[in-house]
Amino acid sequence: MLGKIGELNKMRQQAKALQKQLEQIVEVYEEGNIRVKVTGDQKLQYLEVDGEERNDIVKVINKAMKNVQKTAAKKMLEMGGGLSGLLGGLK
Repeated sequence: MLGKIGELNKMRQQAKALQKQLEQIVEVYEEGNIRVKVTGDQKLQYLEVDGEERNDIVKVINKAMKNVQKTAAKKMLEMGGGLSGLLGGLK
C-alpha cells in the first residue's frame, strides 16, 4: 500500500513539473484584427479585438476549457482508469 502511495506522489510531482513546463510555452497569434496569446497548458492569456483587450471573453473561454478538461478526465477514468489504465499494458 505504501508503495502505491509513493507511486501516486511521484506521478503527482511529475504532473506538476510538466504543468510548469507547459505554462512556459507561449504562442502569440494574429489574424486580421484579432490577436491572442495562448500557453502550452491550453489557457488563453490575452485576447485583443480591434486593439481592445477583451478580458471578459478570456475568462469565459478559460472557464469553458477547464470544464471540458474535467469532463474529459472523468470520461478517461470511466473508460480505463486514467493514466494507470493506459500505462497498465506497458508493464
